[in-house]
Amino acid sequence: MSTRTYGLSPAITVTALLALAGCATQQQPPQNWDGLELRPVKGLDAVYLRPGVEFKAYKSVMIDPVVVAFDKDWDPNSAEKDLSRQLGDKDVQRIKDEMAAGFREVFVKELGEGGYTVVEQPAADTLRVMPGLTDVYINAPDKMSPGRTYTFAMDAGRMTLVMELRDGPSGQILGRIVDRKVGNNTGVMQIANSVTNSADFRRAVETWARQLRNGLDRLNARAG
Repeated sequence: MSTRTYGLSPAITVTALLALAGCATQQQPPQNWDGLELRPVKGLDAVYLRPGVEFKAYKSVMIDPVVVAFDKDWDPNSAEKDLSRQLGDKDVQRIKDEMAAGFREVFVKELGEGGYTVVEQPAADTLRVMPGLTDVYINAPDKMSPGRTYTFAMDAGRMTLVMELRDGPSGQILGRIVDRKVGNNTGVMQIANSVTNSADFRRAVETWARQLRNGLDRLNARAG
């Protein structure tokens, strides 16, 4: 029997991500989103759940490829006059690929440590996670050029997670999570490069992965 697969819903295309993520992170996010209801969850800007859904225990997780979309105003070369150090299309795509790979690596590690199996095809006990990173703004993108000069910034930048959760077998949407993270801001100017950017990115993703793991733990305890 062939396994039915589900693509991103219309609300989770890159264009809609940019619009809806901004809407959901306002001071007063909308109460409803595609039939999902806003629920208060500590540590997250907005969490939407399907009302009346009967949650079941999930022991495995399927993670779709991460959609990465930069902020429309982000210009990685705005402060770099040296053409040899400016980022081209391939450099920008490399950053996207590294972010997507790093996101998956962190989630697989955190979920694995929690006893959840990350699978490629949904089973009866699979939760499907469909993540997107939007409004990504890196203050000091680094091309790693020889003899590069240093860039100073208050923080590494910002990004917003929009993550859709679905029942693996049926494809029924269960919820969406929207959360904005800003890089480590110490209040003083610091050297900003690929190393510091990666550290800030990893800290943010680790927080999201831990929250998903804890949510699954609570869900399984309730459904068990």
